[in-house]
Amino acid sequence: MKPGTRLKSVADDTEVMVIRTGGGTIECGGSPMAEEKPADLAPLAADFSAGTLMGKRYVDADGQYELLCVKPGKGSLSVDGVALVIKDAKPLPASD
Repeated sequence: MKPGTRLKSVADDTEVMVIRTGGGTIECGGSPMAEEKPADLAPLAADFSAGTLMGKRYVDADGQYELLCVKPGKGSLSVDGVALVIKDAKPLPASD
């Protein structure tokens, strides 16, 4: 997988664009994401049902993964079972 790849959740409507990636499995709703949407959706895991927000970037604690949410859904993002968090915005410089 390379930056720019679009991944779709197999458990809900979530779609993300890969900005930065390591070597693990990117998941949404507890199921691995794929480049094509399946005909039948997988069940949404209760532990990974916090949802995703449109336009937000999701990162891991080590900074190896960064995903941009391009379509929101009910599942939450994770890598190999470890939840991703919303990336904090950089503060603007003072204009004084």
